[in-house]
Amino acid sequence: MRKYLIVIVLMLLSFTPVTAQDGEPWWNDRVFYEIFVRSFYDSDGDGIGDLQGVIQKLDYLNDGDPATTTDLGVTGLWLMPVTQSPSYHGYDVTDYRQIEDDYGTMEDFHALLNAARARGIAVIVDLVLNHTSSQHPWFVASAAGDPDYADWYVWEDADPGYRGPSSQVVWIPRDGRYYYAVFWDGMPDLNYESAAVTAEMHDVARFWLEDVGVDGFRLDGIKHLIEEERQQENTPSTHQWLQEFNAFVDSVNPDALTVGEVWSSSFAAAQYVSSGEVDITFEFGLAQAVMQSLAVGANYPLVGVQNSIFSLYPTGQMATFLTNHDQNRVMSQLRGSVDTAKVGASLLLTLPGIPFIYYGEEIGMQGMKPDERIRTPMQWDSTPQTAGFTSAEPWEPLSTGNEEGVSVADQTGDPTSLLSHYRSLIRLRGEHLALRQGSFVEVTSDDSAVFSYLRVTPDETLLVVANLSRNLNDEYSLSLASGSLNGVTAASLIFGDGQPTAPTVNANGGFDAYRPLASLPARSASIIRLN
Repeated sequence: MRKYLIVIVLMLLSFTPVTAQDGEPWWNDRVFYEIFVRSFYDSDGDGIGDLQGVIQKLDYLNDGDPATTTDLGVTGLWLMPVTQSPSYHGYDVTDYRQIEDDYGTMEDFHALLNAARARGIAVIVDLVLNHTSSQHPWFVASAAGDPDYADWYVWEDADPGYRGPSSQVVWIPRDGRYYYAVFWDGMPDLNYESAAVTAEMHDVARFWLEDVGVDGFRLDGIKHLIEEERQQENTPSTHQWLQEFNAFVDSVNPDALTVGEVWSSSFAAAQYVSSGEVDITFEFGLAQAVMQSLAVGANYPLVGVQNSIFSLYPTGQMATFLTNHDQNRVMSQLRGSVDTAKVGASLLLTLPGIPFIYYGEEIGMQGMKPDERIRTPMQWDSTPQTAGFTSAEPWEPLSTGNEEGVSVADQTGDPTSLLSHYRSLIRLRGEHLALRQGSFVEVTSDDSAVFSYLRVTPDETLLVVANLSRNLNDEYSLSLASGSLNGVTAASLIFGDGQPTAPTVNANGGFDAYRPLASLPARSASIIRLN
């Protein structure tokens, strides 16, 4: 016991996210898990998830022992807002330096941070830069005419008359003036043309990195930061401000990760990365293409965007996902098809980028908007009304989809379950550098139901083959016009079913009319090592 405690103390004292293999940033070797604390696990019986609840469930996420196979195996956590807020979701902040009362205390947060690090898990937190709550003392003072806060928000004496990017009302009347709020009137936008606001938010970032010790931030809604009259998204002023903010973050902690939410085109999102404004951005275009291909059972949505998207970013520097807390859940979009969800997981965890998994996605939780219904309590077991989330009435009723067997307890002992599928793939990704950092090489198929590609490092070549359709496929073939496969004489299966055969390598180092597996089961994915 004493030896174990010494090891834990040393880990806590020395923990810094290390550089990934081959000199890549540390986040390239991670799989992140998005947690809505309110819905994850209730430790004190009040019906609301809390930080101590997350601590109690860390062994489910990663028990710190690479020899075990009963944990999910994730190595990064993204916590949705944990600071003081009057709303259930936390995106309207009233105090950037205090933990939300429903979730616990700063001592609880430190305990979570230490417990995560003891298991090798990095922790990033949501930082809401664009706006605050209308109940924040800064806004209350600004609205009252306090000269110290007069320019902390965007005010106009007369209604400018134009609407927002989605044709929404953005100019809100208050006491004879108008303030700008791109999301809703309860979340007024901060004014980053004010040096005082910039200085304050720099210090908020410093506080969380230095005083608290988090490993980075997910930056909410950053495309909206600074408006230039009617141009309200992705403005030059926003790009310039973020370059300076990211430089400040790096000056506090050069290893800190910044993940930007830019819900725009892939071209627009990638600019934030290539210009050094954030380390990575969420790749919404790729997520949409994956979900569309899964829904229609055909490869054309993915084939149409794969190379164009990957070429936009510095190699591998994008956050990949299937859905998140703002979108209908994967299983609801796929109409409850577990096999199709497994293919989605296979693509997420074998394509380039840093994967992010939304809590409950790994067990197939359902949920359709409004937002509360896609953020329902985590289903730990099959207990009616509570699902093992709480001993009281949960803050929000459980998901109401057709979810028999959709819980951690139900799926843990089942090797064919969606949870087991995620566990296996996450471990496989950790074991193969090619899946984490390998280059992406397009492989073409003569069958639109098949999507295939290579992940390649100097030491390993892996072929991923996915059958997106509901039918067994024994007539497909794959082609690679040119490549680096000279010398390949064998093939071995590392994930999936069947006995693979090696390709006949053509004069250009590729292959023609190659069928690595005699047949592809319906809605399945396989990973083959070419030796």
